[in-house]
Amino acid sequence: MKKVLVAIALVIGMTGVMQAQDSKVAHINTQALVEAMPSYVAANAELEKAQKSYQAQLTEMKTELQKTSERYGREVNTQTDETNISRQKEVQETLQQINAYEQGAYQKLREQEQELLKPILEKARVAIQKVGRAKGYQYILDSTPGAGGVIMADGYDLMPDVKADLGI
Repeated sequence: MKKVLVAIALVIGMTGVMQAQDSKVAHINTQALVEAMPSYVAANAELEKAQKSYQAQLTEMKTELQKTSERYGREVNTQTDETNISRQKEVQETLQQINAYEQGAYQKLREQEQELLKPILEKARVAIQKVGRAKGYQYILDSTPGAGGVIMADGYDLMPDVKADLGI
């Protein structure tokens, strides 16, 4: 019984290997493709502009808080305990507002990035599928370094064909 099961497993395994050999496989570095697309360059520039705007606002808020804290520190001995406690609370609240703004800005940047990149990634995916099907490939693997998909990519590189299809 064990020999029959082993024989069946070997036959099934060999069938899978033979089918894999019949499959046409290509690869493409999707990250490099997307980064070469003009729409990605424009989206990246827009994101950098937004990031700089948020950073400038944060820097301004932190500078203003620093000035206020220093002034309150110099005046601590000339103010009542009640005023000093009130000022301390004001500084803490302002710090919390700055942190909330920073977190909100980070979240807005992530959302804007997703919104801008989604159509670009979709366009790349569609072009890869179109070219892959036209060339008769059954599988197209992502050879982006660090993506964890392809360890060795000596097969056909679809990048030039997809770039030509996209006009880049």
